[in-house]
Amino acid sequence: MEKNNNIKKNQNVFVSEEENTLDWLEVQNAFKKSFGGEIYNSWLQKISLVKEFNDYLILGVPTRFFRDWIVSRYLDKILEQVKSFKLSLNRIEFKIIEEGKNSQDIIKIDQLNKVTEIKDSILNYNRLNPNLNFNSFIQGKSNDIALSYSKKVCEHLSRYNPLYICGGVGLGKTHLLNAIGLELQDENNVMFISAERFMYHFIKSIKKNDMVNFKDFFRKSSIFIIDDIQFISGKESLQEEFFHTFNSLMDKGSQIIISADRTPMKLDRVQERLKSRLAGGLVVDIESPDLELKQKIIKKKIEEIQNQFKENITLNDEVITYIAYESKTNIRDLIGILNRVVAFSRVHNKVLNIADCKNILKDVFNQIKVITVDKIQNVVSNYFNIPLSDMLSQRRSRPLARPRQIAMYLAKKLTTRSLPEIGRRFANRDHTTVIHAVKTITRLSEQDDEMKKNINQIKSLLLEQ
Repeated sequence: MEKNNNIKKNQNVFVSEEENTLDWLEVQNAFKKSFGGEIYNSWLQKISLVKEFNDYLILGVPTRFFRDWIVSRYLDKILEQVKSFKLSLNRIEFKIIEEGKNSQDIIKIDQLNKVTEIKDSILNYNRLNPNLNFNSFIQGKSNDIALSYSKKVCEHLSRYNPLYICGGVGLGKTHLLNAIGLELQDENNVMFISAERFMYHFIKSIKKNDMVNFKDFFRKSSIFIIDDIQFISGKESLQEEFFHTFNSLMDKGSQIIISADRTPMKLDRVQERLKSRLAGGLVVDIESPDLELKQKIIKKKIEEIQNQFKENITLNDEVITYIAYESKTNIRDLIGILNRVVAFSRVHNKVLNIADCKNILKDVFNQIKVITVDKIQNVVSNYFNIPLSDMLSQRRSRPLARPRQIAMYLAKKLTTRSLPEIGRRFANRDHTTVIHAVKTITRLSEQDDEMKKNINQIKSLLLEQ
């Protein structure tokens, strides 16, 4: 391959010569062998090499749909392949490359972005995404309260401080945090970071004996947005630093927005004083989407795909309702399922019916349901018609103690939680209490047909939901 001192251009390749060590043609050939001809021709052939650095690559794809599909299905294996050519690579970023755009435009850095970034971080994935704004957030009964207060925070800073958004995985928490950041970034110093990256920089600063710069960096923002705060669970020194960062930001009047997968008081192994701070503002919940919202999301996503590909995608209302009804997890999984159906329709040039969808998605809809301790507690309390608060209380009467023991038994059998973790989820009981409950229910289910019947019925309810 001929080299020169400018920019190398070979089959969708735009790479600075002084930084290039990869032969993209060789990498593409490896993709074809590893993934097979069909996947390569449909998805990977159109990936271009935009920019190469020592520890990461910027790759170009023609549309957002391509990017989302490749990231959700093939990213880990792509990274594994490129690492075999260059061991120092540890991450990949994708850019949407418009046809005819020259390489200098592709690698140009947006100088107008006022969002605080940690420029030396290899984990810098959480820049604000311009596509995750309020206009692209689809409203429904399950998220309308969270959306409403997210917008109000942008209108009246520090009125709801902190704003704490909680909900399960893939329900739109990060989208709302990102939208708030986008709305406020023009006139404010916005910091948007995940709890995991906050911990990374905390540890890095300790090792480098550079905590003064760490504190200054994270306490200078006027809008501090942190995602997935549950990640600090069990990390005492990190919680201590976050506590002081939180207080410093509050003292100077900064707006704080936080997301987590549960309410502050349900965070495991988090200091009580920190839980109190997190709960001291406004806590709003995002619930699982109902059928109507899932249908709206599917239709909106189809519209986006049509605009990107400039082609008609036909999914009738029956197919849309089937996908929405059968998808029981979250919005992120719902979009992944839709992408799968649309990709099959495009590759095979076929208008799909429900029978086709059942065949395409049989491995998805037949998978084992995820069971959590919270889910077990709710199902057991409903099954025995007792308030959840009573079941978790310290009262030891038989009508409460037996369902409590059954819930502990099922938590041990059906989840990966440890005995101490289960005990903490049952009003901070000791792990020996859980052991006693497991032994008791195991014995009773072997000796008592009624107990065995109850256990089986509750298991069925857990798997149905």
